[in-house]
Amino acid sequence: MKDPRKAGSDGGEIDQPEHERTFKQPSTIHNAEGSVRRVGFELEFSGLSLDQTLDAIEVALGGERQPVSVAECQLEVDGLGPFQVELDWRYLKLKAAETDPESDWIALLSQAAALLVPMEVVCPPIEMTRLDALNPMVDSLRHSGAMGTQESLLAAYGVHINPEIPSPDAETLFAYLRAFALLQWWLVESQGVDPTRKASPYVDLYPESYVAKLLSRQTPSLECILEDYLEHNATRNRSLDMLPLLAELDADRVRRAVDDPRIKARPTFHYRLPDCHIERPDWSLADPWNGWWVVEELAQRPEDLDALGAAFMEAARPLLGVNRTAWVEYMDRWLKDRGLA
Repeated sequence: MKDPRKAGSDGGEIDQPEHERTFKQPSTIHNAEGSVRRVGFELEFSGLSLDQTLDAIEVALGGERQPVSVAECQLEVDGLGPFQVELDWRYLKLKAAETDPESDWIALLSQAAALLVPMEVVCPPIEMTRLDALNPMVDSLRHSGAMGTQESLLAAYGVHINPEIPSPDAETLFAYLRAFALLQWWLVESQGVDPTRKASPYVDLYPESYVAKLLSRQTPSLECILEDYLEHNATRNRSLDMLPLLAELDADRVRRAVDDPRIKARPTFHYRLPDCHIERPDWSLADPWNGWWVVEELAQRPEDLDALGAAFMEAARPLLGVNRTAWVEYMDRWLKDRGLA
């Protein structure tokens, strides 16, 4: 394998993943209580109104509508749970909630917003072993005209994945943080993240200063993990946003560091990196999920995490840090050699 300390801009390109509908199953399926871990998905797209989006989901999954406002509706689907469907514009949702549903101006504003603001479908947490139940919904939205990331130069539509954490202990958090930190550059390339989303602040990667501190730790306590993370990542705008999970563990501490009411405490990771290519017939939610699956698998390999962490630290150059292109190539070969990519 090429030494990651050497420039690699002339190397081969990272192979793009094959598009498939099969959701890979992680090694760790169950949570600390023995139940199958659950995953929530959030899809952002354009091309459909609120009613058209609800119609498409109903065709695929059935369900009963429970309107909230002209900008928001919940669809209760038997066997899966509530799907939240909304225009992803906080101001409009707030005004719609406090305004007469029959108001002409709010309805007109909602229609105008549909042209510029993404529609968002927030799926209920679903057991990891049942994720293919979402395939019919994605197909129906596509057939109805939903358009993804490349449709907008401004909105940077994406897919958010919220996997339940196996266990809320320091060892587990440390393993997943290290796995993602080592993989984050590789994930951007292997997942083919659109330039509009790379340029946006919404999916910023962990700064190299944080990665270096993280990889220099041995067996940090939860206190240490929170302190390090909040020192370097006091923002929701991270590809792997840990604030919801950390708020679940210590809400007061997180609120003191980041005063943002949108942070909702929950025992899940919040993976925000993937694009949404819902308009492509060969795309499904398995594509972004299978990228996250690599993080899941690396997190279960403590000896490999130690070895890769040491390699990353050794690759750092004075003032320049680690060569990103070379590290991506190094990780790509390492993962392929072990059947993880």
